[in-house]
Amino acid sequence: MRGKHKSTPIEELVLEAEKLASKGVKELILIAQDLTYYGLDLYKKRNLAELLRALVKVEGIEWIRLHYAFPTGFPMDVLQVMREEPKVCNYLDIPLQHISDSILKSMRRGTTKEKTTQLLKNFRKEVPGMTIRTTLIVGYPGETEADFETLKSWVEEMRFERLGCFTYSHEENTHAYNLVDDVPEEVKQERANAIMEIQSQISWELNQEKIGQTFRCIIDRKEGNYFVGRTEFDSPDVDNEVLVDATKHYLKQGEFETIKITEAADFDLYGEPV
Repeated sequence: MRGKHKSTPIEELVLEAEKLASKGVKELILIAQDLTYYGLDLYKKRNLAELLRALVKVEGIEWIRLHYAFPTGFPMDVLQVMREEPKVCNYLDIPLQHISDSILKSMRRGTTKEKTTQLLKNFRKEVPGMTIRTTLIVGYPGETEADFETLKSWVEEMRFERLGCFTYSHEENTHAYNLVDDVPEEVKQERANAIMEIQSQISWELNQEKIGQTFRCIIDRKEGNYFVGRTEFDSPDVDNEVLVDATKHYLKQGEFETIKITEAADFDLYGEPV
């Protein structure tokens, strides 16, 4: 993406949300290249919290989810809204990309390992039980074995609820294209696999803790012998799903159901309607 950030006024977004709600939409996902910037150009301040407070008033909307918040300059008043407003999902997608200071500097991320770690700890302190999703890139130009080991041990330490890992791709018209793409493809893939193996174990352990608990789930679709739903801690297409046996239960797509978790795999939960 090129060009300056451009915020859409709050009134316009509320109007759009009202139109969607009138058509039966129940979940809004706020997606931006950088949500944390929202409002700086229009209102001369980071105004995401005010936008959320306006959107929660829209009748018919039941969940509001945040995607792609940049770690630098994160407006902490958003966490207060998340705590106070049941419609704002306790979920945040914050693409961190890496954690080694030398790689972050080369990526021009404007932060450090220490600052990022503290920010995540503050998130969890302010909103206990929130789900943090992030994405990482391995094989970035100049990534040494030591950089990768730093990333690996940090992933183990932070225990992200949701995490995706991608291999670096040498794209033209990017800052990194001027650097030498010096990590071999097979090494990139090995590193991505190693990160996802760690995450798979973390996800499995966190999911085991959910057995016996009940969650409010939205039912997205029916697939084979299962109705497929999601909790507030899961975004569509990228996160965990809740599977309910369709041969034993009937659920209505697009509706919310209370589901008790009976079984858990590394990236899926199985349950029954209460």
